[in-house]
Amino acid sequence: MTAYLLLKTLHVLSSVLLVGTGFGTAYFFYFANRSDNVQAQAVVARLVVRADWWFTTPAAIVQPASGLALVWLAGYPLGTPWIVWALGLYAFAGACWLPVLWLQWRMAGMAQAAAARGAPLPPLYRRYARRWEWLGYPAFVAMLVVFWLMVSKPG
Repeated sequence: MTAYLLLKTLHVLSSVLLVGTGFGTAYFFYFANRSDNVQAQAVVARLVVRADWWFTTPAAIVQPASGLALVWLAGYPLGTPWIVWALGLYAFAGACWLPVLWLQWRMAGMAQAAAARGAPLPPLYRRYARRWEWLGYPAFVAMLVVFWLMVSKPG
């Protein structure tokens, strides 16, 4: 296997891990938050934070590094429009994701504290959950467009 194909395989696998973990954890966290079951919310929030540290963060680092290396190996100019758009959308998704990490971490702490006390979640938890959700939508759409750009390489 050539260096290019090895790098491309790493790039594709890390993109699947990045978006797949993000979508999967968002799915479970979204529905746990709708359950109004504080125990479930505490467990799912803790696991979402863990998944982001173990899987999403490393994949988020590998993606631009492997992508830029592929661009260089393939001989594309960095100013190629689909590459500029992919990098811009990736940065936009990252700008949405960074506050999501903080919100998840805070929500996990609130949920675990409430579960330990047998108390309801504070109103701040709901506000954070809404912000978390609304930051996720544009980030996910941006990543879908990045996938399309990577595969189709338009223009």
